[in-house]
Amino acid sequence: MEALEQGNEDRIERSERQTCTKMDSIEAAEEQRPSLEELLSWARSFEMMLRSLEGREIFREFLRSEYSEDNLLFWLACEELKKETNPSVVDEKARIIYEDYVSILSPKEVSLDSRVREGINQSLAEPSNMMYEEAQLQIYTLMHRDSFPRFLNSSVYRDLLATRRRTCLDT
Repeated sequence: MEALEQGNEDRIERSERQTCTKMDSIEAAEEQRPSLEELLSWARSFEMMLRSLEGREIFREFLRSEYSEDNLLFWLACEELKKETNPSVVDEKARIIYEDYVSILSPKEVSLDSRVREGINQSLAEPSNMMYEEAQLQIYTLMHRDSFPRFLNSSVYRDLLATRRRTCLDT
């Protein structure tokens, strides 16, 4: 039964994508950001949503409503730190991330287990651009398993999806 429902959803999704892939003008394309196809891809993949600037912004809006926006902000800060190669900048960014998201004194503290938190505390003596990798994975997993399913069922996502579907049907 579940396979039949999935098959129907896939067929409907393909049909919607085919209907809405062609835009009449650049203006219409800009109004469609994110496209129906992109919105549907987010439901299939948390990673796809995070790769999309629009996806991150819409997910952030949802997380803000749940008072858990700091998880995404921490994850993004860790992504930026990973790209950094200048040791003095790594040191500065690592300390800012610690003060903003790891310190128990921070109002934006993210939920990390004590083992990971202790590892970070030890790494602060010699910060590296990868020192938050395990903490980042914990927060990624938390968002993927907990926040993301709620996002897909939220009015934020469902209303946007319904609007795109209506717009596509009107064209």
